[in-house]
Amino acid sequence: MTVATTAAAGFRTETTGTTRWIVADNRDRLNAYTTAMWVELPGLIRAAEQDARIRVIVLTGAGERAFSAGADITEFDKIDPHEQARRNDNNDYSAFGVLAACSKPTIAMIHGICYGGGCELAVCCDFRIAATTAAFCIPPARLGIGYNARWIRPLLQVVSGAVAKDMLFTGRRYDAQAALRIGLVGEVVAPADLRGAAEALAATLAENAPLSILAAKRAIEALSHPDGAVDMAALDALVHACFASQDYAEGRRAFKEKRRPRFEGR
Repeated sequence: MTVATTAAAGFRTETTGTTRWIVADNRDRLNAYTTAMWVELPGLIRAAEQDARIRVIVLTGAGERAFSAGADITEFDKIDPHEQARRNDNNDYSAFGVLAACSKPTIAMIHGICYGGGCELAVCCDFRIAATTAAFCIPPARLGIGYNARWIRPLLQVVSGAVAKDMLFTGRRYDAQAALRIGLVGEVVAPADLRGAAEALAATLAENAPLSILAAKRAIEALSHPDGAVDMAALDALVHACFASQDYAEGRRAFKEKRRPRFEGR
């Protein structure tokens, strides 16, 4: 069952079964994010995260031309550059941070242009599936923009330092196959198969135990930061919660009865 809803500030959302689709809808600007959209996105993610019906969140762009062209730079001339930089840092980083920290699995479904802040949003998702038409670029060096160091950390969790330098120093455009080679995306499919591939992955994730996924997600995030202190007690608590859950009992019963488990996240 699909329930379509309309959100403010250039987004629309829909719920299909246990999947929430968050769609950037600014087609005239290749789904570039306005300041209002950057402000709106964290609330949309939190709403999906807090909805007990939702198991997976998919981020994408309207139409077929673009996932997102990044920030809407037509706004940059309207205010003082220093004020614009401050707003970008606050608004963009809030969106990136909420997306990266989301407790539920996230998928970026990418078609067409995926540039700048749009590419960063995709990087902050757990999975990236791209159509063969997708193209990736992070162009601050071509615009004279300083790329906030906080935004580079998620990029380094996906690609090597050498690749990150190439992307940021050159502003090079990567097609979908090049993005697959460097690890920027995990799967490339024909445009006609993109929605189906995202739905199939979402269905697999939704079938598995939410507490197990959360424990693994938090451990991977913590252990991927070599310079950060790791709260092993907190990670252990998440694992212990899995063994104490009704889902663990259901998983054992399903294994014995040779059927698919029906997990509820508790």
